[in-house]
Order: sequence, then structure tokens, then C-alpha cells
Amino acid sequence: MAVRLDQVPAMASRPAPPRIWLWLGLLTLLLLACAGATLVFSTPALRQRPMDFWALALGVPLLIWSMLSFGRALLYISQQRAADGWDESRVEDLTRKLRRGRRSQQVLSVSLHTALREPGQEQSRQLDALLSGTKALKTQSSWLDSTLLRHSRLPYGTHEAPEQVLLQVMVQVLADLGKTLAQVPDDTPLALLLEVDSALPEHLLHRVWRQAWSESGIRQSTVPVEGDGLEALDHWLDHRIADQALLLVVAVQFAPQNPEGRAEAAVGLLLGNRLTQNAVPALAYLHRPEAQREPTTEALLQAAHQALIWAPLDGEPIVHAWRSGVGAQHEEAITTVLAHIRMPMPNTQGFCNLDSLLGHPGVASSWLPIAAATQAIARGTGPQFIFSGGSCREAGLWSTVLVPVPPLLTKEY
Repeated sequence: MAVRLDQVPAMASRPAPPRIWLWLGLLTLLLLACAGATLVFSTPALRQRPMDFWALALGVPLLIWSMLSFGRALLYISQQRAADGWDESRVEDLTRKLRRGRRSQQVLSVSLHTALREPGQEQSRQLDALLSGTKALKTQSSWLDSTLLRHSRLPYGTHEAPEQVLLQVMVQVLADLGKTLAQVPDDTPLALLLEVDSALPEHLLHRVWRQAWSESGIRQSTVPVEGDGLEALDHWLDHRIADQALLLVVAVQFAPQNPEGRAEAAVGLLLGNRLTQNAVPALAYLHRPEAQREPTTEALLQAAHQALIWAPLDGEPIVHAWRSGVGAQHEEAITTVLAHIRMPMPNTQGFCNLDSLLGHPGVASSWLPIAAATQAIARGTGPQFIFSGGSCREAGLWSTVLVPVPPLLTKEY
């Protein structure tokens, strides 16, 4: 459930205070009218008693004016109190929404495999290649046939069977994450979000995953998570922020049905709740992602601004902006948004276009830049901003912010 700050009611309209000149004018009119009426309609005997005459001529309008003034003041005070009560309730509602919106996840471990990472190679070299703009997107044959298509492939030998390559990749992803999970108690539950896009048969994918898991040596038990992509993370932040469970994300696009313009990628993320997880130090904080609600530049700009509100940047500038899984129809909107929120512009050192380097990562579109941005933060850089799409190029975009762990919250292990 998205947190909608734009649906917080406006502040109460305040009543206008009584206008003194108007009430003084009313008093003057009442005095003149009543004095005139008393003079015209009074009896001669009353005119012979000045005290009684002026008491009637002036006392009655003063009494009427006092009663009207008291009623007006009472109405003004009651309207002010009603407005105060509305505004207090509004502030409480806004505070609750802000607290819920600013929930975040600890990124405890990442594993990222693309065409820029050779088997057995450290992740740091892959990150260097991404940040320097090294392109892996090229015309080559796919795993399933010899047709030449422009895409990026995981760097394994073409003589190997596709299912064996996928098994090796999944084993390596789980091995990377398993190093961190070895520090976590065995009874810690794992909520598993597994997303795989491949032209390989479904039963084969299940068999490969089961074998990779059995070879990983991970001791914790898993429970599947419903949903996909950043929607699942948004739902987790709303409903499971106090869970003891860790969220394990594995997203793989391998040998897709239509490889043209696609990127093969395998991503693993281990996320923990800040309220309950203290066994492993966090690498970064992943703040609530914000979805583009309409296919317009204004909607994307609003989502980007909202994502920045969720992250307490405290004036710290965005160091890198990443994009992944973004269709061509969003190009102009992203350029406009980057200009408005004063982040690194396209084609500069601070902007990393993963689509142009690797291709569209499909189901890994949201998770690939999160993994890369986390690795950049682990090197000591500052906040990272991400534009990401879904498995479909026509889908709306998500805006996400990652920030470093504040030094005072960093524990020594």
C-alpha cells in the first residue's frame, strides 16, 4: 500500500477575526437609531426624566450590541478551536504517514553477475566496469540458437549446456549471500522472493534452483514471498517491518525467450529490518521505493521528489544516478526529472545507464541497480538514486534512494 502524502487533507481554513471598525459602526448606528426612536416615540413624561430617557435611548442599543458582540466572539472562538482540532489531527496523520513512508531496509549482502563479471572474478572489477561505462551489449548468438542478436550474455562457454550455466550462476549467487548468512542464527527465517525469467522449461528451472540451494549450505529455512519487484518490497515495509525474518531476493534473467536488447543478469540481495536485525552490519539503507502513478513526466517528477523525501539526505548530494529497465518512451521524462531535482545529468560521470551498457534486465531491472549502488556505497561514496522499470518495457518507473549507514550507527564486528 503506497503512502500518499498528496492525500493528506489540507489545513483547516481559519475564520476571519471580527472587524472592529464594522462593530463600532454598528454600535453607532444602533445608538443613533435607538436615540431617534426614543425621541420620536417617547411620552412627554419620559422626556421630563432625563435619566430614564437616556437610559432607554443608550442602554437598549448597548445591550443589543453587547449581546451580538458576545455571540460573534463565541462563534469566532468555537471556529478557531474546531480549526485547531482539525490541524492537530492532520499533523498526527501526516506524522504517521511520514514515519511509515520513511521506513527502510538494511542491505546486508549483495551478489551481482552480469556480462561484465567473469566467473570467479571479484565484484569490484564489475563495478569499475559499470561506473566507467564499459559496454557489454553486442551482437552475438544466444544460448538457444545461433541467430545473431544484440544482447549481453553471462560470460560462460558456449559449449556448456544452458541449465548447467544457470546452475553455476545460481550457486555463485547463493555462495556470495551465504557468507553473510553464516553470521546469522540458524533459526532466523528467510522470506524468499525468487524471480526467474528464462525460455528454459519451468520444471527445469525448479530443478536447477533446488540443486543450487542444496549445494549452497545455507542453514536457514525459507518461506516464499508473494508479489514481485519493488511492489513486494513496498508491501514488506508496510506489513512486515517488525518481522524477525530476513528478506532474500534472487532475480535472474537467463536465456530469455526474445534476447534482442536484453541483458542476462543474476542478482542476489539480503535485506533486514532495522527494528529487529542486529546480527550483521548493514552495507546501506534502502528506502521506500516510489512508483510513477501515471505515464507522464509530472508523475515521474512527483515520484522522484517523494522518494527523496523518504530518504533523510540532510543536504548530502546524490553521488550516482542509475537507470535500469527503462523503455525509450521514458527518455525525455528522465532527462527532465534529472534537471529539476539537480542530480547528475545523463552522459556525465555520475549517471550510469545500465540499459545502454547491458540491455534490459527484465525481472532483475529493479534489483540490479540496487546491488550496484550498494557496492558503490560500500566503497565510501554517498547517496544513490535509481530509476528502474519492471520486466515489461512499457511499465511505469520506480524511484528509489539508497543512503550510507550513518557512522554512529555502524557497529564494529
